[in-house]
Amino acid sequence: MTDYEKAIEKMIELFSKDYQFALATCYNNIPSVRFVDAYFDGEAFYIVTYGLSQKVRDVAGNSNVALCGRKAYNFSGIADNIGHPLLPQNAQIRETLIKVFEPWYFEANNEDDSNMCYVKIKPTSGFFHKDGAGYKVNFTEKTVESFPFSGDTGLVEE
Repeated sequence: MTDYEKAIEKMIELFSKDYQFALATCYNNIPSVRFVDAYFDGEAFYIVTYGLSQKVRDVAGNSNVALCGRKAYNFSGIADNIGHPLLPQNAQIRETLIKVFEPWYFEANNEDDSNMCYVKIKPTSGFFHKDGAGYKVNFTEKTVESFPFSGDTGLVEE
């Protein structure tokens, strides 16, 4: 197993659940940030959202985004509105997202609304830490640099 594959395994341990990130988008050179619930499947992060939301409109104009977690995790990537949950190509990820976001998925989302959608974020670079090590990942080149990291960033989760 390569160092990159090991890093992805650690990311799956951390983020293959309902994980809240701040999502940064930019449109017309104006940045915008909001918190979103995301899920990582080993290749991409997924967000359940609404097609008329500001974040989806921003992504349509500029697909470069960033995710930042409260424990100094951060990722840059390319976002894509992959469409409505009931599209045939979204069947597998829909099944997963319903399970992951089970406490609120159907309360917060109306799949009868044609504007409901999923946004897929393919990370290009990022940083995370786990078990005393920091990982700087280049997802495009599939490389990783690891180093000792205490994780004591002084950040406090609410």
